[in-house]
Amino acid sequence: MSGPMQCFGPRGVRRGAALTLVFAGVLATAAVTGSLPRGSAKSDSLATRSVASTVDRDEVADAAARAVADGKSGKEAAEEAVSRSGDRWGAVYDERQYEEFEQALDGSYTGVGISARRSADGQVEVARVQPGSPADRAGIEPGDLLRTIDGHRVDKRPVAEVVALLRGDRTEAAEGSTVVLGTARGDRRRTETLHRARLTTEPVTVRRLGPPRSAAASPSSSSSGAVMIEVDSFTRGSGAKVRDAVRGAPSDAGVLLDLRGNSGGLVTEAVTAASAFLDGGLVATYDVHGEQRALYAEPGGDTDRPLVVLVDGGTMSAAELLTGALQDRGRAVTVGSRTFGKGSVQMPSKLPGGSVAELTVGHYRTPAGRSVDERGITPDLTVGSKAEQRAETVLSGLGGGS
Repeated sequence: MSGPMQCFGPRGVRRGAALTLVFAGVLATAAVTGSLPRGSAKSDSLATRSVASTVDRDEVADAAARAVADGKSGKEAAEEAVSRSGDRWGAVYDERQYEEFEQALDGSYTGVGISARRSADGQVEVARVQPGSPADRAGIEPGDLLRTIDGHRVDKRPVAEVVALLRGDRTEAAEGSTVVLGTARGDRRRTETLHRARLTTEPVTVRRLGPPRSAAASPSSSSSGAVMIEVDSFTRGSGAKVRDAVRGAPSDAGVLLDLRGNSGGLVTEAVTAASAFLDGGLVATYDVHGEQRALYAEPGGDTDRPLVVLVDGGTMSAAELLTGALQDRGRAVTVGSRTFGKGSVQMPSKLPGGSVAELTVGHYRTPAGRSVDERGITPDLTVGSKAEQRAETVLSGLGGGS
């Protein structure tokens, strides 16, 4: 089977909700382009430990083949083999599920149109609402707090898990299914029943930040302020959008790259995004069954523009790969809180009966050789609250005009 190299978040929240770092399918020989040869792997997160908790691909395929020959479910047999292996990132999809998974890489998903994040006081709040989505039509707005989903409190849950509940990943909720949200705006409490819809995401949004105060006080100043580039996930085409946003920014404008809540996506897209800020060079290394390989940026990126990267606990997989590259290469100042910590390498393969197994085969590392798995990336400046404001201050200090 063939497919792109991908990098997503944890299994329980991954399908659609958190794109896990997956080096999928028949990937071309140059990992630089994001593809690997058949038998290659999908790079997700990095770890210092050996690949002990993995299962042999042939074992899983044999289990599926025996079950199919006996008239049983090949998928269930494969799932049991993966479960016994202890591969915590391993998964088995039926054909419909894998089709959904692939559609998510194109930016299409079933949900209500809400992006969530952790608020300054530790609650889960609405970060963005997709225009025209069920949430938008219900009057939900950025800044609203998410209190409950289907009657269950979510304020203490990881943001990625909250997003998974909104999309119904664990129950394989279909288009038209309902989800009941309890929200708060100030002292007002609301309960809304929304119907999930098929939505297309815009993974990259660009907006201008206000000019620095000195520029605002001096009308003759030519400072253009700064540009914020928010990347929700690395779906197809997102890397080029980041590159185009950087090229289109005023020459004197710094960039605030917001990777908060970014659950990962295609490794090729993360490498393309890195190429926007690097003039070639190493982005990450990874191993496939012990064989070392590398990912490189394309030459010609903007290496002079001031750059600050915002991260948090929802920054996962491919987004961590990008963060680690920019931090290790000394290209950016990173601000926020420690990232999620997913760095294992998975590879999908088709099984007898039509299902697809995605199994861990290795790990990736940052250019400096750091492991990410279960550790995450600690930002240069750790900020618990008002991270965006602090990031703008840092960018202004770098001469980025924010």
